[in-house]
Amino acid sequence: MKLIILENYAQASEWAAKYIRNRIIQFNPGPYKYFTLGLPTGLPRDHLESYHSFMWNNFFKHIDISPENTHILDGNATDLQAECDAFEGKIKAAGGIELFVGGIGPDGHIAFNEPGSSLVSRTRVKTLAMDTILANARFFDGDLSKVPTMALTVGVGTVMDAREVMILITGAHKAFALYKAIEEGVNHMWTVSAFQQHPSTVFVCDEDATLELKVKTVKYFKGLMLVHNKLVEPLYSMKETGAERRQSKKPYSD
Repeated sequence: MKLIILENYAQASEWAAKYIRNRIIQFNPGPYKYFTLGLPTGLPRDHLESYHSFMWNNFFKHIDISPENTHILDGNATDLQAECDAFEGKIKAAGGIELFVGGIGPDGHIAFNEPGSSLVSRTRVKTLAMDTILANARFFDGDLSKVPTMALTVGVGTVMDAREVMILITGAHKAFALYKAIEEGVNHMWTVSAFQQHPSTVFVCDEDATLELKVKTVKYFKGLMLVHNKLVEPLYSMKETGAERRQSKKPYSD
């Protein structure tokens, strides 16, 4: 497990972006090697707060990707469980998830795997906790009646099967969750803690998110930053040859 500690949100975001860039280039994606995870909540696709709209407005329309290479769960499918099962099938057919990137809630949930979720769960329909509903109310003018109460989500087990997992954790309001993820044991009430047992997990956080960690924990991981920064320096280029990319593999692993 790696814990990357940057000074602030902007620096944490920049480090994560550089890392993802390098991993994409190493992965050498093509028409059959794209896979995007989305977590719909049953809102119409064109709703401004739907995950479909979010992914297109904030990501897809800014990159070189064909619509058929994006895979987002359909929260309006007639048979939701069949939709979830089919999604798992698509992941398997694509050869699995190379890099899962996600954030967490203040209660330590990953994706929509709320506290108490099974740590071996697969893609499924999940009832949202009140804390999650309250947190999302800001996207619906504070009107709780407009906030979806259920969602489709990849399971903890689905994410654990990914070859690598990156979790972004920023802000003082996420500090206790980071503490639970790093310094305490695996606990299904804090689903992010499951990634202690993943063979390749990268937690990226800012200083504010470390407020609940022990001083020696923070010092230990900060002392590794000279090594961790080799993962993003230098930035790789898509113009490199295949041989050069193979030589640009990560210099070390956990």
